[in-house]
Formats: sequence, C-alpha cells, structure tokens
Amino acid sequence: MNTMLRPAVTLFVVLSALTGLLYPLAVTGVSKAAFPRQSAGSLVERDGKLIGSELIGQNFTSPKYFWGRPSATGPMSNNAGGSSGSNQGPLNAALTDAVKGRVDALRAADPGNTQPVPADLVTASASGLDPHITPAAALYQANRIARERGLPLDAVKGLIEANTEGRDWGLLGEPRVNVLKLNLALDAHH
Repeated sequence: MNTMLRPAVTLFVVLSALTGLLYPLAVTGVSKAAFPRQSAGSLVERDGKLIGSELIGQNFTSPKYFWGRPSATGPMSNNAGGSSGSNQGPLNAALTDAVKGRVDALRAADPGNTQPVPADLVTASASGLDPHITPAAALYQANRIARERGLPLDAVKGLIEANTEGRDWGLLGEPRVNVLKLNLALDAHH
C-alpha cells in the first residue's frame, strides 16, 4: 500500500504546485508585462482620482449623462462581486414588469422622444455589468443630453460617433459605446 500511496501523494503535491502556484504566477507575470493596464483592471482616473473601470458598467442616473444597461446585480447596482444574470426568462412576469418600468422611466426623462426604446436600455446583460450600449441606444438618448446640457444635437452625435468602438479585429462582436468613456468625453466637451 505504501508503494502506491507515496507516488500518488508526490504527484498530487507536484501537480498542485505546478497548476496552483507556478502556472498562475507565470500567467500573471506575463500579463502584467505585456498588458499592464488591462491586467490592473482597465481603471479610469480623472484628475488623479479613480472613477471606474472600462470593464464594469456604472449607474448613471442624472439626465445630463448617458445611461447604460440596467444591472442585474442586486441589491447594489453594478456590483462586480455579485456578477450574474437575473435568470428571468421572457415569460417571467417580474422581467416584464421591470422592462415596462424601465421604458416608463426613459419616456418620463424624455417625453418628446417617440422612437422605439432600444432593448439594451431596458434589459440587463448576462453578467449584469456590461459597460457598453449600442450606438442606437446612445443615439436614442442624444436629444435628452443635448437639451439638458444646452449643446447642439450634432455635437452630441459627434461625441457618440467618436466614442463608438468597432468590431474586434474587424469581425467579432458588434459596434458598441463605452458609457463611462462617452460620459467623460461629454464632461470634457464644454
């Protein structure tokens, strides 16, 4: 029995050290050397103060800012520690009520806007933390932003266009707008 147990324990210790310690340390070291900003969380600072991450949505509620996707992380919105979907299917009454409430809130914030509400403004992403919206969702909000800030509509649309990210490598994903970056560009535009 001892002849079988010793190699098994030795193999367990060696593989645990390799896969549980050495490999993660090597990957972390390579990522910090090759992608220092991304491996640190793609943090965004303004005036030396940390204001967020490009990778995690934020809850903007002022009508002077673009609003992102609703967060499914409860009870605190956009909580990376609680990342998950709502697990509510299309026939779930709670989802229907939540979407209706979100549509009503968007309509109340911009009563003259009769455009169809883009789905990503009223439904959460699978992680509940998506920092992006579609260009259509940003354009849906452009009139409200222009009115609230006293900016020409063309200037707001220009900011949306300048902050629209294309498909990754030209073919993966869809065009998208990072809400935090767009709101920072909006603040910088006087």
